[in-house]
Amino acid sequence: MKLWGGRFQKNTDQLMEDFHSSIAFDQRLYRHDIQGSIAHAQMLGEEGIITTGEAQQIIAGLQAILAEIEAGQVSFTVGAEDIHMNIETLLINKIGEAGKKLHTGRSRNDQVALDTRLFVKEEIKQTQKLLYALLTTLVEMAEKQADTIMPGFTHLQIAQPVTLGHHLLAYVEMFKRDYERLADCLVRTDVLPLGAGALAGTTYPLNRLSVAQKLNFARVSENSMDSVSDRDYIIELLAAASIIMMHLSRFSEEIILWASQQFAFVELDDAYSTGSSIMPQKKNPDVSELVRGKTGRVYGDLLGILTVMKGLPLAYNKDMQEDKEALFDGVDTVQKCLLIFTPMLATLVFKKEQMQIAAGKGFSNATDLADYLVKKGLSFRDAHHIVGSLVSYCLSTGKSFEELDLQELQKGLQIAGREDSGLIDIDVYEALKLDNVVGRRLTYGGTAPDQVSQAVARARQYLAGLEK
Repeated sequence: MKLWGGRFQKNTDQLMEDFHSSIAFDQRLYRHDIQGSIAHAQMLGEEGIITTGEAQQIIAGLQAILAEIEAGQVSFTVGAEDIHMNIETLLINKIGEAGKKLHTGRSRNDQVALDTRLFVKEEIKQTQKLLYALLTTLVEMAEKQADTIMPGFTHLQIAQPVTLGHHLLAYVEMFKRDYERLADCLVRTDVLPLGAGALAGTTYPLNRLSVAQKLNFARVSENSMDSVSDRDYIIELLAAASIIMMHLSRFSEEIILWASQQFAFVELDDAYSTGSSIMPQKKNPDVSELVRGKTGRVYGDLLGILTVMKGLPLAYNKDMQEDKEALFDGVDTVQKCLLIFTPMLATLVFKKEQMQIAAGKGFSNATDLADYLVKKGLSFRDAHHIVGSLVSYCLSTGKSFEELDLQELQKGLQIAGREDSGLIDIDVYEALKLDNVVGRRLTYGGTAPDQVSQAVARARQYLAGLEK
């Protein structure tokens, strides 16, 4: 007989049992459900809503059930529908009449909201730990590559030379924001919904503050209807997870490009690569490709729960049962990606010589040639035009700026309609050297090795502040 079956005259059809049961996936919340039930029973006993003896019986029974579940001795049933009813049924079978009093003053509506909040709180902290490991790895790599020169790109066209350390620190900034987004989500998740009942509160004198303290919640919810119908914290976590995946996917795309023969900037470690079943020469960046692919999956989890919630009237609706599979999948996916991405990244071997050669292509020092002319007294717009003319000349002759002799460089001024050839002198070649081009980017947050070293120090200080 169903625990809720008093008003029903017929048994639930088996198709209905299978269709609306959630135990196949929400059994994952068994520990959170028992944790919440123990706190609730303690409060019921303390407030005299049930006797102290009954509360102690319930707590002992729940603790025994927890041990049995973790020992693999419990089989959940579809007939009991969900994790809440399964555990309550197990409790009643174990301790008898006292077990029937556990549900006093609560509903499955506020119970499931509690369980998922407890779960989300845990998973936020676990995801932050994984982000911390990734950030630490990136900072260490950036420090080692502070003066490694590589091409910087815009529109995937060579733009200006940068340092690899600076490039890696760009991702440090992204993942710092991800860490902070999770911390912000935790603030809004850390709210106890238990005590809201089905939607209207309860007539029992529950001590919600006591339960919040027992379960380590920062505060209790303010409105009983919102308490049971709110899934913002799940949506917010999945939104944060989606942004993490977006950042991982962008980084993965770069690694895929860098590992290609066309770029040849990195060598992937054998432990994080795969081969081809037909082409013996292949070494495929499967970790990065899978991370890139799984990003769409997490986006789907977010869009799914947003779509579920978009048309629901207050308060609880059965549609909201669909929140858990999206939540579990999104959390599992982002954590698995972070778990493997970090060691894959740490084992990359950078081909510094190839990166330096690539940085010298595409006239990446063109802006510096323009700046050189500005320092000689020209406006930047005129200098820009002159350098553009020189680029056109170089393309027609198949040369780089550095390969032009001084007369050719000065001829570029004449092509642009300037007669003052003395604006370009022998010191121009020092201005065009990649080391000098990079080294002059000394503005705060710039790519110069000195700035990278300072940024690494600031990043280490930031990480030290995150340690508990």
